[in-house]
Amino acid sequence: MHNINCQPMTLGVLLTQKIRTRSKSEEKRESILIAAVNCFCEKGFANTSMDYIAKQAGVSKQTVYSHFGSKDDLFMASVSKKCQEFRQAAFDTDKDIDVSGALVNFAVEFIRLLLSDEGMSVHRLCVSESQANPKVSQLFYQAGPEPVIKGLSELLQGYKQQNLLDIEDTHLASLQFLSLVKGEAVMRREYNTQWQPTQQQTRDYIEASVALFLSGYGFKTS
Repeated sequence: MHNINCQPMTLGVLLTQKIRTRSKSEEKRESILIAAVNCFCEKGFANTSMDYIAKQAGVSKQTVYSHFGSKDDLFMASVSKKCQEFRQAAFDTDKDIDVSGALVNFAVEFIRLLLSDEGMSVHRLCVSESQANPKVSQLFYQAGPEPVIKGLSELLQGYKQQNLLDIEDTHLASLQFLSLVKGEAVMRREYNTQWQPTQQQTRDYIEASVALFLSGYGFKTS
């Protein structure tokens, strides 16, 4: 059983643990990504320069540009890195796991991503700059939500082909699923309310939501 932690291990820690086994070029790339996430979340997109990121990463500005051609590219790469970790966890399940178990696992990892410090910070960054700098939100959507929706759609398409689910439009079903499982936990985290659902309460909600989703799409057990 997965636990949902509102304060999971940060992206910086996760990346740092992997650096030791990589080449120096890869180490620098990962250091830049770590610094970029922190800088974008701390200062915002418009107020973060490539020079500032380079200083925080302990590399030259030329090194940053050699790995990432522009600030847009670096922002997308930092978001993609976080979402790639999510996709690996969300789809890394036993091939024999049942449909309900697979979707619960996907939802648990999805909520874990949304509730994480970096996930919440980037979300707030995009919302705050959506009017003055809508490009940021567009870059985020291309690097984050779009691949997640596509991956879930492909998973549902597989169940459709196996005649396990009666879904006409898997893209639409994916959007419905993601909206359904977000529930109260994400809303309360976004608004930083005093009371937050427990891990077990959030999981119970996810399991109930998955059951409702499967029922709505005529889940067949055989």
